[in-house]
Amino acid sequence: MKTILRGIASEVIIDTAGPVIIIGECINPTRRKKLVSTLQAGDFDYVLELADMQIKAGADVLDVNVGFPGVDDVKLLPETVLAIRSKFDIPLCLDSPNPGAIEAALKVAGGKCLINSVNGEERSMKALLPIAKEYGAAIIALAMDDEGITHDPEKRLSIAEKILDRAVRTGISEEDVVIDPLAMAVSADPLACVVSLETIRLVRQKLGLNITQGASNISFGLPNREVLNSVYMALSIMNGLTCPIANPEKIATVVRASDLILGRDDYAIRFVEISQANGL
Repeated sequence: MKTILRGIASEVIIDTAGPVIIIGECINPTRRKKLVSTLQAGDFDYVLELADMQIKAGADVLDVNVGFPGVDDVKLLPETVLAIRSKFDIPLCLDSPNPGAIEAALKVAGGKCLINSVNGEERSMKALLPIAKEYGAAIIALAMDDEGITHDPEKRLSIAEKILDRAVRTGISEEDVVIDPLAMAVSADPLACVVSLETIRLVRQKLGLNITQGASNISFGLPNREVLNSVYMALSIMNGLTCPIANPEKIATVVRASDLILGRDDYAIRFVEISQANGL
């Protein structure tokens, strides 16, 4: 299954046969006070700095999130998209719970974007799926619904199937639905990662769709987070993860190593390139 995203002239193919595509997570005000203050001032230099850093570190797609208390994201998200577009031709993942902000950003983004995200709640599907159809965007389908987050992998699969069915009936191509199985903090639930990994395996086996997740979520509240994230990343890729949302500076080497070990990197070219870029 291939999900194709586009910038203005660039193209990225997310393929269930690999290699893994990295969606850079760093344009997000969470834990970045500087990003909040600069965005409030209408200064996009730091956004461009984060974009440049992630692209150089191996990001194939950039997630763009401008959410913070009091923000007018209907205005700020498209402004941020335009700032990035003025310097970089890379596919974008538009990240907002506000359908109005998503639509405003899609109007100016060009190319083919990914929407982060649609969940199984009726309100979410009704608001966002027609927008995705109208602008030709792909969607991330989050495996939760009106009943919240289930800890049963089969039920998460069922929610993914529900969103997929609704998306296809709306006129969105099956390949443009990317499933997020939900990565939860293992510090709060010892079985959180096991449930997510099993959901990934089921989605890969039964739906054959591309799969994303916010990979760093699992280590929240624990020490030595990079080790935990790296191990979980490798296990997720083995089970079918194809396009994680992560910090490429911290995860790109693990991703390339996983691709190499799984036979997706002929002559280790991509692994050597990322290792050399990181001075390893």
